[in-house]
Amino acid sequence: MKKELLIASALTASLGMAGVAEAGANVSYSGSVTRGVTQDSLGGGGANSHTAVTTGELSFAIDQTTDSGIKWSTSLSVVDEGSPEGDPGGFTLTFTDGSTLDLIEAGSAFGGAIASIPAAGGSQGITNTSTNNAPGDLDWADASDAVGFDWGSAADFGGVDGLTVGVSAAFGNDTSTVNSSGAETTYSAGLTYEMDAGDTAVTVGAGFIRASSDSATASNQKANSQSFSISAVTGNLTLGAGYSSGDGTASNVIDEEIDSVSWVEAGAKYVSGDMTLTVSTGTGQASDAALGSEGSNTDETQSVSGSLAYTIADGVSATFGFTDVNNDDEGTTVDANSGSSWYLGATVSF
Repeated sequence: MKKELLIASALTASLGMAGVAEAGANVSYSGSVTRGVTQDSLGGGGANSHTAVTTGELSFAIDQTTDSGIKWSTSLSVVDEGSPEGDPGGFTLTFTDGSTLDLIEAGSAFGGAIASIPAAGGSQGITNTSTNNAPGDLDWADASDAVGFDWGSAADFGGVDGLTVGVSAAFGNDTSTVNSSGAETTYSAGLTYEMDAGDTAVTVGAGFIRASSDSATASNQKANSQSFSISAVTGNLTLGAGYSSGDGTASNVIDEEIDSVSWVEAGAKYVSGDMTLTVSTGTGQASDAALGSEGSNTDETQSVSGSLAYTIADGVSATFGFTDVNNDDEGTTVDANSGSSWYLGATVSF
């Protein structure tokens, strides 16, 4: 409690603005502890491996509402997946009309405009090789410096029921070393549209992002992407799919140009009482080469996953997850990063 009061007092003092209530900011916390085991079976006759999964999350949320009705909020992450960090979030202002403005560590309108697509849970352990530049999610191009803003409208923007829009920008790269390929200037925009089609609630999301790079080896485009996604909820069933494409720059042993980048994913979730069954799949590909050159071979990643989650008690859940992965680097399968993996564990959330 003493630490919470100190944090709240420090935040209120730092704002230094009229209209902030004297009672101090509101502070809440949340987190989780996960314990489980995963088994990986690698391709090419690789040996099976068993690994314990022990992760934790702990974060604080801090907010205050001024006399004018504007809400200030920020956050502090103390533990992330079992690693101590102390990562502070940016500032978010929520205005009386429902619109929001994120400042510092703001994220992007591009990433915020993606419809919620079901994805299988679990902590399966097979990862991609670092030289494979195929994307692994819809917002693979979501790169920006911490100095920026992200504005999001209230619902029913422009008088259109169910429409929300957002714009964001970020400026300045903190690193300029060989192989840094950091994002220097980023612009993005996105929109979501929600509607009812009979008994089905449909959400459509679309966005684009443009990010330049000031890589020390050569000036190049860090990221250029556009995405489209859709989800539909009917009773206990949720379906979703999405697609993104573009090109950009990747930081590996040397900075590389990545062209013809694409990612497509789909998922389905069904809830029955305390059980949730989820299946999902995704495929990504990209051609990489030296800066200024078109890639001739293709990096690719493919995965099919499923999970069954069961709520044991309030805040306590058990999960069984399975994933089958295939990763190709320059057109050749990487056995050490391909195969199947299952996970069994439990999470306590608070």
